Amino acid sequence: MSALKNRWVSNGLAMFSMFFGAGNVIFPLMVGYTVKGGVGFALLGLIITAVIVPFSGLIATTLFEGNYLSFFNRLGKVPGAFVTILVLALIGPFGGIPRCITLTYSTLSVYFTSLHLVWFTVIATGVIFLFCFKRNRILDLLGLVLTPVLIVFLLVIVIKGFISGDWNQPDVMDRYDSFIYGLQEGYFTMDLLAAFFFSSIICERLKEDRVDKVTHKSLIRHLLKASSVGALLLGLSYIGFATVASLYSDSLASVPSDHLLGAIGHVVLGPYAGFVVCIAVALSCLTTAIALTLVSSEFLQNSIFRGKLPYIWNLVVVLVLTALVSMLEFSGIVKLLAPILNVAYPSFLLLSVLNILYKLFKFKPVKTPVLILFVVTFIKVVFFTT
Repeated sequence: MSALKNRWVSNGLAMFSMFFGAGNVIFPLMVGYTVKGGVGFALLGLIITAVIVPFSGLIATTLFEGNYLSFFNRLGKVPGAFVTILVLALIGPFGGIPRCITLTYSTLSVYFTSLHLVWFTVIATGVIFLFCFKRNRILDLLGLVLTPVLIVFLLVIVIKGFISGDWNQPDVMDRYDSFIYGLQEGYFTMDLLAAFFFSSIICERLKEDRVDKVTHKSLIRHLLKASSVGALLLGLSYIGFATVASLYSDSLASVPSDHLLGAIGHVVLGPYAGFVVCIAVALSCLTTAIALTLVSSEFLQNSIFRGKLPYIWNLVVVLVLTALVSMLEFSGIVKLLAPILNVAYPSFLLLSVLNILYKLFKFKPVKTPVLILFVVTFIKVVFFTT
């Protein structure tokens, strides 16, 4: 048990670094830039869907010992398999990973105009391959090496922005609209979907430390402590970036969403800020891309190819698909994902809550409530959203 007690800080840092990727940079910036003076209420909504909800999903899946197949199979074997593949496709090679790559490219291209998306994607997937090749060191790498460096670079931008920004921005939405806007933007981080699979990385570490037979009570206590670290860092990052974007919203007029971070870095830190901004973006996107690539590759190896294809070739398949989807660029990937997330996200949240109740209190209903919510959300998005 001592190993479990001593890992919560490291695991909490790793949770933050795994979650903090492309969507976690852009969508807080978009929230602050859009609502201006009403950023406080928008942040409240954003933190609910982009911090509290994902960490609830992480805890829910970890109660199934990180076995996301068992987690989703409570919906039924066939529906569970379909949902598993859908979620992995969204956070993996068809959504999350290429979004990390294209955001990095868009930000770097603000300062290095000669960059070409194709060659940048080839280099980026090569770097991800090298980090994922030694998968047994992933958690140490994320939690103890990359995360502290990432936090330092992000703090530079946020602190300087707070000092020199304009705090007299007008409210452009009422409080309710700001809150709802932030709530909806939190969906697009896709962190709840990623949480279902990140739990397997956390559970693998617990097994390596020979604490895989701890009780649910002690496991929950550990997860809550580790999650508090990750959630606090994630929430503070959102507050910092959304606030800075609101303070400089007048200077960001007509800036495309995927160029917001680069533009803010230039405005806040001056013309020589390119290096700081580039490193911050590269690290935030790299850490999440590594984790997403790892879980996608392991899923292909264990569930699709049933161990018949070596891990390295599954890794190659994921990265090749990632490279192809990256050609859509950031805006194209966002448009592809938006309707799917609007329909599916509420149902995934309900599934997480019901599975937590099942593990802790033996509350069994799951299929009917999730199906009803999915149908209602589908009708609302398809027929009543303009």
